[in-house]
Amino acid sequence: MAELHVEVVAVESEVWSGAAVTVIAKTTEGEIGILPGHAPLLGELAEGSTLRIMQTGGGEVLAAIHGGFLSVTDEGVTVLAEVAELAADIDATRARSALDRARAEGDDSAVRRAEGRLRAAGSAA
Repeated sequence: MAELHVEVVAVESEVWSGAAVTVIAKTTEGEIGILPGHAPLLGELAEGSTLRIMQTGGGEVLAAIHGGFLSVTDEGVTVLAEVAELAADIDATRARSALDRARAEGDDSAVRRAEGRLRAAGSAA
C-alpha cells in the first residue's frame, strides 16, 4: 500500500509525524484531499480548520489548524501552522468558553479558531 510521510509542525514544536494514506485539509481555496503520488502543491490553510490524517493501518488523527501552509512534495506532506492542536489535547470546555468570549467581543478570528478547536475535538460549535 502506498503511503505519505506527513509532518504537522507549529511555530513552537512538531505536533505530529508519521505515515498516512490520506490527508484532508481546508485551504483558503477549499477542501483538498492528498493521496500518495499527488502533484506538488503549496496551499494556504484556512484559519480554524480541521486537518484529517488517515493513518496506514486505519487510525485517524484530527488536529485544529490555525493558519499556515500545506506543502506537498515527492517526500510527503508538511503542514506548517501558526498553531496546531491535536484533537486529543483539546479541552472542549475551555474551547467552548473561548468561543462564547470571542462571540461576545465580536472577534471573528477568535470565533473561527474556537469553532475549529471544537470541531476537531468532536464537539458541536
